[in-house]
Amino acid sequence: MAGARKADKSKSKSAKKGSLPFQEFLEMVIGVLSLSLLLILLHYQEPRSQSEPVFRASLPPLVMQGGDPYIRALMRTISESEANDSRPYSILYGGAHVSDLSRHPERCVTILRGPNFGNCSTAAGRYQMINTTWYKMAQRYHPRPAQFLWQQPHYSFEPVFQDRVVYAWLSDPRAWNADISGMLRQGQIDGVLRKLSSTWTSLGYGIETNSMSRHLPAIYQKALEQELRQAR
Repeated sequence: MAGARKADKSKSKSAKKGSLPFQEFLEMVIGVLSLSLLLILLHYQEPRSQSEPVFRASLPPLVMQGGDPYIRALMRTISESEANDSRPYSILYGGAHVSDLSRHPERCVTILRGPNFGNCSTAAGRYQMINTTWYKMAQRYHPRPAQFLWQQPHYSFEPVFQDRVVYAWLSDPRAWNADISGMLRQGQIDGVLRKLSSTWTSLGYGIETNSMSRHLPAIYQKALEQELRQAR
């Protein structure tokens, strides 16, 4: 019996020695998972870079600072036609607003009139970009895409990023097969609006001309005067 007890003790010691590597591995896994969870929490708790402004006057300024005054004036002109509202950065097609601008809202609102009657639109924000267009352009031009480990890139829809994506898009000659800024500097606002009307259909040459369309060249000139003064 004594010999059996010695054998049992020997086996017990061997089992304890063999279990140590597994315990260390388990502690390492728990540590990695804890660190990953902490990083995820920190990522989603980052403060927004810009709160949504509420404008009291027409032809509101951009949230984005700096840049070509001609492109900036054009952006303000587009938004006067597409999102003429005191809260243009959060407006949906149809006039409702969203409070969360951490990403594109992707709400498909039924179209009640016009050539697309009965369909729905996900157009949102100051430039009324549908979700597919936003993700395509954000992939190219978003200055701060967020991505963590295996996740798909996350493109904030906050006001400053709406401005920056559209500014970069309009400034890219490859996107339009034309130098938009150069055309504007030559006074070709009508030609620019015509070129952009297939993207923003309310600009006067598209399928959804509205009451603002015929006033857009004058609106652009007013915005340009303000932008040139600001740039001095």
